[in-house]
Amino acid sequence: MSDNKIHEIAVIGGGAAGIMATLRGVLNNDEVLFFPGSAKNKKRSRDMWVAKVENMPGYAHYKKGIVEPNKDTIEWIQQSEFKDKLILKERIGVEKVEQNMDETYTITDTKGEVYLARYVVLCTGIMDVQPHFDGTIDKIFPYANAQTADYCLRCDGHHVLGKHTSIIGSGDGAVWVGVMLKERYNTPSMSILTNGEEPNFSEEVQKLMKLYKIEVFDSNIVDVIGDKKEGILKGYKFASGRELQTDFTFVSLGTIVYNDLALMVGAEADKRGYIVTNEKGMTKSHNFYVAGDIRAGFKKQIYTAWDMAVDSLDDINRKIRTRNRLALLKEKGL
Repeated sequence: MSDNKIHEIAVIGGGAAGIMATLRGVLNNDEVLFFPGSAKNKKRSRDMWVAKVENMPGYAHYKKGIVEPNKDTIEWIQQSEFKDKLILKERIGVEKVEQNMDETYTITDTKGEVYLARYVVLCTGIMDVQPHFDGTIDKIFPYANAQTADYCLRCDGHHVLGKHTSIIGSGDGAVWVGVMLKERYNTPSMSILTNGEEPNFSEEVQKLMKLYKIEVFDSNIVDVIGDKKEGILKGYKFASGRELQTDFTFVSLGTIVYNDLALMVGAEADKRGYIVTNEKGMTKSHNFYVAGDIRAGFKKQIYTAWDMAVDSLDDINRKIRTRNRLALLKEKGL
């Protein structure tokens, strides 16, 4: 063991859910061992692709809408009267979690250090599948990072107002994204870009494509037209030789769920890989919780991640208080 104690709570993951779980835990006066993630973890996290967060009150002024407020929260904890309740493993993630016979968990971090914890809250999240042009995501990254290529309708759909818009995807889901944006913001044009994939559209969505004059470009995308430095998207070049003018793109290719640590301890995943829990976020592995985008059945939003985290940490606090209360009653012979 890297230390000689059993930690009450370990929080794994430094996104919106992980930060709120850590904050709620220390404000409940419980000790929290916090693994925000290694450099490798950060590179594959959603916050790498998110600049401004404009659908959250008070967040629009942040240049990095997830990273900066999370950093502010940790700094506040470290200066507060609860600072001793936070054990921060800065820039460290977790490689392995094992459930022990005594219902504790053994946690191995990315540096090979080993810890024990009674309760684990996993907040490792998800990542949107990225489009590859000529075998690389490098061509889309400057625009995704500037949010002229986006992923979440609820977060960023408002960006398409008055703009020629395109959706990267080849199935009904991509068309429904385009339909909703067209109906909500009356975009001047809407296109579906399958990037060489065979289109697979149901009869229902084909009717809607005809209704809203949604054009399909099924050739491979070979280049992005725009200002990479400023992140201003102007269009695409296709292997067919055609070009498309578009000001904004939504990517509709699905998600990668970072559920490997949950599966290690026997948690149940649904068919899409999201982790199934009870109403408080506990998995079928006793005292192993998940919160945030990784959890099945919830919107993938900052505010829902916060709500999940608070429910889980309050449930853990209830268990800790109950255990301590029963021990005190036994000690006093009551």
